[in-house]
Order: sequence, then structure tokens, then C-alpha cells
Amino acid sequence: MSRGNTGVTAQAVHAEACPVREVLDRVAGKWSVQILVAAAHGPIRFTELERSIDGISRRMLTLTLRNLERDGLVTRTVHPTVPPKVEYELTTVACELHVTLLSLTDWAERHRVTIAESRAAYDDRHRPEPLDA
Repeated sequence: MSRGNTGVTAQAVHAEACPVREVLDRVAGKWSVQILVAAAHGPIRFTELERSIDGISRRMLTLTLRNLERDGLVTRTVHPTVPPKVEYELTTVACELHVTLLSLTDWAERHRVTIAESRAAYDDRHRPEPLDA
């Protein structure tokens, strides 16, 4: 019988992990990752982001950009032209995050076939038995 860690409560774990989880949820979100990757090469306009990210709605792009700006990962610059030109750019913190995202996407690319094979094997092992009619 193993000894449990009696010094740790669920509340203590939640209190410590919650802020980290909140940050990870934001930066690892489906749209956040794609925006950060798209904006990594310098200032990018809203319409360029919209065209480069398949499936994102204007509303979701706006909300995600606003949250990334609020979190200090993206800066929004409005140029005083007619019509106004708005550009988004990664902050220094987001550039550091981009390096990490590149490592993660590189890992995913290297292992995607292995993962697909593992999924297929798992599904084969756990496929329900056919019902006889």
C-alpha cells in the first residue's frame, strides 16, 4: 500500500495551478496559436490575419486579438490614415512564446504519423463487437 501525500489539499493544488492554467488556456487556444504564428514575421493587418487563418470568423478574430492584447502578447497600432490602418505585432514576451510554439509544432510534425498509427491501433482494440441480427 502506498502512502498518500497528506500535506496537499485539492484547494491548495487548485489555488497554485489555476493562474498557470488560465495562461496556458489562453496561449494554447486554437485561434491564439494560429494568430501568434501568423503575426510572428512582423506587423500584420487584420484582413491579412483573417485570410491566413482558415475557419476563423471576424468576431472570433477580434475577440482573440483583444484578449492577446490584454495579456500583453500583441500590440495594436492604429495609423492615422484614411481609412485607418491597423496593425498587430507580437510583443517581446510573445516572441519568446513563439519559439516555444515552433518547438511544439516541430514535435507534432515529427510524431503525427506515430500518433495517427497509435490512434488507429487503439480504435481497433476498442471497437465494439458487431451485434448479430
